[in-house]
Amino acid sequence: MKTVFYLAVISGIFLFSCSPTKRVINNAIAPKDTTNVIRDQTSKEAIQLAQITRDNLKKNYIDFKTFSAKIKVESQDSKGKNPDITAVVRIVKDSAIWISLSATFLNVEVYRALITKDSVVLMDKREKTVQYRSLDYLQEVTKIPFDFKTLQDLLIGNPIFYNDQSATFKKVDNYILVNSADANFKNLMTLTPDNSLLYRIKLDDVDMARNRTANISYDEYERSNDISFSTYREISISEKNKLDVQMKYKQFDFNKELSVGFSIPKNYKRK
Repeated sequence: MKTVFYLAVISGIFLFSCSPTKRVINNAIAPKDTTNVIRDQTSKEAIQLAQITRDNLKKNYIDFKTFSAKIKVESQDSKGKNPDITAVVRIVKDSAIWISLSATFLNVEVYRALITKDSVVLMDKREKTVQYRSLDYLQEVTKIPFDFKTLQDLLIGNPIFYNDQSATFKKVDNYILVNSADANFKNLMTLTPDNSLLYRIKLDDVDMARNRTANISYDEYERSNDISFSTYREISISEKNKLDVQMKYKQFDFNKELSVGFSIPKNYKRK
């Protein structure tokens, strides 16, 4: 189960917590309780703010054909620090997410996964086993309603669970707070003052009985091919359990030729 969860973390299914992480990126600028909806003002300034922010969100949305990255992943749960992981990720937009996980201290690949719009193939190279599952399987494991596009956006660094139709906008200390909600989550996004890049996403479950919450921080932006890309992210996750994750993108490329081939050795047993 932990194997699947690690893959889920790397592929984007890593949500929900307000627990502290070792390295602090964000100052406390967003309200802790997102149940209070930010009311949109009717003034000319407020209308202008909403339009400018919407335009900037569209401008900063990362569109691409292919994406590849090497990511150093550190994590800690309620039992302590987990072994560091090196992840290699390849994405063909709207088609496939290919993931390889290696134990950093050994530099040996231990797991590989291929996620498509409707399926998941998980290969355990230590146990020489392979699993074939539907995409719903990852949702069952993580209890999070992800579809393929949401996973893709999460890895790329685009907003997730954002509902523009319900969005309200407010400026606080030059940061822009964007509050929206859908059927599953209340979403409070904090955008940077200068160019409205993602700075923080706070998610709270609409179902208060579940008490799922997440904080995702974005930092260390680099500019490449007219794309502003966050190369450092922190995720705090909690529902019944707690997980803190730090992801450092050591390498990344957009729109280069890549392969997402996935061959299963004949001696691997189906699990």
